[in-house]
Amino acid sequence: MDLTERTISRRDVYNGRILRLHVDQVSLPNGAVASREVADHPGGVGILALDDQRRVALVRQYRYAFSRVVTEIPAGKLEIGDGDPLAAAKRELREEMGATARSWQSLGELIPSPGCYGETLYLYLARELSFEAPAPDEDEFLEREWVPLEELLQRCVSGALCDAKTVAAVLKAVYLGI
Repeated sequence: MDLTERTISRRDVYNGRILRLHVDQVSLPNGAVASREVADHPGGVGILALDDQRRVALVRQYRYAFSRVVTEIPAGKLEIGDGDPLAAAKRELREEMGATARSWQSLGELIPSPGCYGETLYLYLARELSFEAPAPDEDEFLEREWVPLEELLQRCVSGALCDAKTVAAVLKAVYLGI
């Protein structure tokens, strides 16, 4: 069975700095017509930075959409001109943690909310770290911490840590035997 939904029409609702929202009319596989609300996002990166003591770099920051502080791996959105997500990952790790890495490994892609959110996150493992002063964006306020990978795994599994990209990156790294 062909499960493809085909776009009949599109109505742009909002075009912001980060998100574009549109409502599409689509033809369903059975021929019926339905409405789809979509938030387009440029995509992003998440970095599981692992130091030589098997500790993972984390940032804590207030996430307005959830009205709370969230603990997560360093991450950021792709900017115009970021043709290579790895370049964005290197930039974000340097900005948020003041770190550079000699070793980079892809942990794959993550689609955080496929029902209505058009974003792909590219996950990376960064190792062989060196440090300088962090340089976060002027509207970015962070607390930094280093947590042993095994402890972070427990936080992910217990639900104490619920950021999707962080949970996925930790589980992938542990599964790969990192």
